[in-house]
Amino acid sequence: MGQYQPFFSIVIPTYHRPQQLAACLQALTRLDYPRDRFEVIVVDDGGGTSLDDIVVQFRESFYVTLLRHPHAGPASARNVGAATAKGDFLAFTADDCTPAAEWLNTLAARFATRPDCAIGGNIINALLGHSCSTASHLLMMYLYTFYNVLPDAARFFTPNNLAVPTDRFRAIGGFDVSFVTATGEDREFCDRWTHTGHHMVYAPEVVVAHTHPLTFHGFCRQHFNYGRGTYRYRMMQAQRANRRMSLEPVLFYFNLLRYPLSMCQEKKNRLVMLLGISQVANALGFSWESVVRHK
Repeated sequence: MGQYQPFFSIVIPTYHRPQQLAACLQALTRLDYPRDRFEVIVVDDGGGTSLDDIVVQFRESFYVTLLRHPHAGPASARNVGAATAKGDFLAFTADDCTPAAEWLNTLAARFATRPDCAIGGNIINALLGHSCSTASHLLMMYLYTFYNVLPDAARFFTPNNLAVPTDRFRAIGGFDVSFVTATGEDREFCDRWTHTGHHMVYAPEVVVAHTHPLTFHGFCRQHFNYGRGTYRYRMMQAQRANRRMSLEPVLFYFNLLRYPLSMCQEKKNRLVMLLGISQVANALGFSWESVVRHK
């Protein structure tokens, strides 16, 4: 019996990052997967700079489509790409990510036994020398450790390494486009996915590398916006479950600050400090969004 090789639609939203997009597309040329079993859909989220010269370089390597969409955030851009997809499964990544050569093969192996599930993979930090990027990545790793302690009953994935059945994605309405700044739409999607009775599986062998340089200012702004997105997500979650808004227990945040100490990382004290700053910025964003929405 031959290896299961479903048709994938790789969806990549992009905004003002042509060089990163080129690196992402270059990585896809190294995919160890039949070229007639996947397509690539790049969605320009109103970046203002033509991407034709970049995309055209890869048209001999794989089938690639460039869509243009007025700027509305990555959630909307992903939905635009998914709406035109021909694949059995949608494989989402980001313009600042480079999937491993075996990315689609490992996804196919998982879908061969779990075709109705959302599959989330492992994300590797490609900028170990950047403290802010490393701290942001450690926060994501901690969330994966906390929410996906049972890999076959996972609860949270980021959309830069996420694959789902196309029909089920469309049936639940895709990502919520009211999240414009890439802050919370992933958590809301995962919550809605599981709330509708679908399952999520964490597959660490499904790997992409993430290259996202952050200055200290950018780090603080990112986590402030995460706080804003968290408030919106928590409100939606509470409404969906018909209960009051709730947050994680205090121990969750205490263990978050301790998390770098358990890792073989240099500059552990700096990383702990940055994670503390991230949570202050997150709390400020959460409070800001609460005030704005109750005016």
